[in-house]
Amino acid sequence: MRQVHPGLAPRPGLARAEMESLQRRVAETAVFEDDLSFDPTSVSLADPTTTTLSGVSDPPLVAGIDQSFLDDRALSAVVVLRGGEVVERVHAVSELDLPYVPGLLSFREGGPILDALATLDSDPDLLVFDGSGRIHFRQAGLATHLGVVCDVPSIGVAKSLLCGTPDEDVDGRPEGWQTPIRADDSVDAVGGHPATPETTIGYAFQSRQYDSRPIINPLYVSPGHRLSAETAVELVSRLSGDYKLPEPTRLADTYADEAKAQYE
Repeated sequence: MRQVHPGLAPRPGLARAEMESLQRRVAETAVFEDDLSFDPTSVSLADPTTTTLSGVSDPPLVAGIDQSFLDDRALSAVVVLRGGEVVERVHAVSELDLPYVPGLLSFREGGPILDALATLDSDPDLLVFDGSGRIHFRQAGLATHLGVVCDVPSIGVAKSLLCGTPDEDVDGRPEGWQTPIRADDSVDAVGGHPATPETTIGYAFQSRQYDSRPIINPLYVSPGHRLSAETAVELVSRLSGDYKLPEPTRLADTYADEAKAQYE
């Protein structure tokens, strides 16, 4: 996968103010409206052959992206699905240049992820990241940053809320429940993207609950690039299987652990 905007790619050696300035440039470039090459209703985890025979167009290629860590290195894993079929798996091991800093995750993990994406033979239609997109202090989380660099529709799926305020209390909600996340005082307006209390920057989405297990917390879904918040959460719902995480990132997480064992 090539970088369409390499000048916006996260790079080491920047001061914090320079990183934040670059994130604002990324947010100014980002599109938080639907600009897709596929019909969102064609996204599913069904067998792609069966889906095509039923009269629905070919499911798009969806790449799930996650990482594991080897001391001061990141192992970035990408799993590409068409429907419920895995069509490609790749990984790359890269040096880490920064510790984790809230709001600057793309500068720690973005370069290693781009290294892995560069080894793909396929050309995904959608990228699904373990991290935030528009739910970010400068509206430029990991999914937005790398979605813009590659100019591919992207979604951020985070396990915790970085910023913003849910419309409703999120505790103990049933499977399938969702509520908007609105911008608050911690979110900057950037370019043409407002950050008023009415601005929806993502959704809390309850992907699973189990009668036999403790209460599961929701996921926090936000558009990365070329998607609206509403379509982003719809796609994550379509990509949800039997587990909390959407299937593309769940498989990437599993593959990252498998690949890590080769180096330990």
